[in-house]
Amino acid sequence: MPCEYKNQNLAVRVEESSQKPYYLAIKLLYQGGQTEIVAIDVAQVGSSNWSFMTRNYGAVWDTSRVPNGALQFRIVVTSGYDGKWVWAKNVLPADWKIGVIYDSGVQITDIAQEGCSPCDDGNW
Repeated sequence: MPCEYKNQNLAVRVEESSQKPYYLAIKLLYQGGQTEIVAIDVAQVGSSNWSFMTRNYGAVWDTSRVPNGALQFRIVVTSGYDGKWVWAKNVLPADWKIGVIYDSGVQITDIAQEGCSPCDDGNW
């Protein structure tokens, strides 16, 4: 059964273990659909210099390579056998605060589909 958060975008909470500017840990909230987030990269807004984040545990991701300024994220979302990139632009302001929840501006609602094509043409 897919999770559904009506009128709720994916949100990012800055975890208490974050230590600006040396370490950033985020927790993703309101991840909808039948999906799994398998990778997250972070960059300064307007930059193409992406740094990968590591899954710490559960929905918590972290990095010790924290870009300066406002931050954007690109997220790899899988649903069954299908995957796609989701870009969350301008998510964390330059003055991000620990414990605050920020709206990503994107919704994830994908539903897992069968990943196999039919094995036969139906003629027996």
